[in-house]
Amino acid sequence: MSYALYIGRNHSRDGHAWLAGYGDEPSSHWLEIMPARDHPPDATVEVGVGPRAEMPGHRIRIQQAPRTAAHIRVSYSYYLGVPAPITNGGLNEHGVAVRDVWSTSRPELIAMTPKDQSGPNYSDLARIVLERARSAREAVEICAALIAEHGESSYGGNSHLFADEHEAWVMIQFAGGQGLWVAERLGPDSIRASRPGYVLEVPVDRPDHPDFLYSANFVSFAREKGWYAGGSFNANTVYGDGKGRWPGLRWIEEDMARRADDGGISFADMAWAIRTERLTGDTAGYGQVVALRDPGHPALRALWHAPIGAVAAPLAPVFLGQRAVPPEFGPHRYLTTGESHRFMDMRKVLAGGADVLSLVPQAGEASRSAVMECKRLLYLMHMAGTECLARIHGAFARREGRLLGIAVTLEAAARALLAQGNADAAEALLAQASAHELNEGLRMVIALADGLQAELTAGGPLPPESQPKGFDQIW
Repeated sequence: MSYALYIGRNHSRDGHAWLAGYGDEPSSHWLEIMPARDHPPDATVEVGVGPRAEMPGHRIRIQQAPRTAAHIRVSYSYYLGVPAPITNGGLNEHGVAVRDVWSTSRPELIAMTPKDQSGPNYSDLARIVLERARSAREAVEICAALIAEHGESSYGGNSHLFADEHEAWVMIQFAGGQGLWVAERLGPDSIRASRPGYVLEVPVDRPDHPDFLYSANFVSFAREKGWYAGGSFNANTVYGDGKGRWPGLRWIEEDMARRADDGGISFADMAWAIRTERLTGDTAGYGQVVALRDPGHPALRALWHAPIGAVAAPLAPVFLGQRAVPPEFGPHRYLTTGESHRFMDMRKVLAGGADVLSLVPQAGEASRSAVMECKRLLYLMHMAGTECLARIHGAFARREGRLLGIAVTLEAAARALLAQGNADAAEALLAQASAHELNEGLRMVIALADGLQAELTAGGPLPPESQPKGFDQIW
């Protein structure tokens, strides 16, 4: 399952909040930067799921916004039959960051979900928030309005964590076709790990409570079904899986609280939290860390990206002002659903059939795949055992520490160019520097993998009984 971690600014060593996490779906993932766009009054966008989804429905078209915001996002190619490309998380020009995290609903809600459900799916909601929201609270309001008007296409329940520099909101969307949702505000003193997303006690006796929002039928539907008779209203118990805050992840919140007390949480702590082998394994599709602060210009907003789970990939900054990423970090065939039968079928592609158009451009496939190279390192690390973790993670941390200093200098130089009205030069500077560092990180991964392979070839892999259980348990 996916993972999100929010740290309120009062716990931060740097005086701003943090949002980090990864997507956990076994399909291809790629990084992309979407420009701001103006749309005609009659523009629409297709949303929902189709009849082939594991929880089927039908696609509909809804009104597009007059203008969509520039944003950085990660897309991927498959999850439970939801139409690709699927959006999992990112950062927009207004400083709104999004993480999408699974959060199951109670079996009765899943069972009553209509077979012809319609409305935005979880990916549509994440993408639309990146395109439209100017704050974390507005992200909740946008999703709530879309669900009220169009319904929601569920795969069994989901959550989002929306964050800006001031606050964050955890929003749970429940299955069942009833438009049920709840959202909880996280403030400067909050530490919240979602894996899965959860909301516990909701003060339903105070409908104007500033820290909670929920659908109009949130309480009444539970009463009608006999799931709530009064008193304390625990959203997870009433509508979720009843497990609350999963014990398997409670330790990460407690560990981050200790780090907060010991001088404050830094970038290195956030990188560790998404890198630790206790949480991150083969299905983690990528890693992200976002410093929730206002850099003074949208072009300078940055998202630190790892092309697979950060357990086997270094993080590097990607700036909204650079507009493009190296092809090595774009779409590739590796793990991309459907590419095996449509990538080389140029006759159908040239004929323009939308159902056979490849997600992967031929020119992009000619480049190295950052995902494949990092996966190679991941599997070699597994073969070598936990002994190699400290060495490789130490190399990643040293590189990221150096990049933090470079990013500060780069931001200052780009800000000076922007102040002079030279946006093109600022964009070129950000693009060149980010592309260079992304590819330098990739070369580092390849070198580390070559070194591990040489070691393993010389001495052979460790026998299973000599591999400590901590690293073994993630597979």
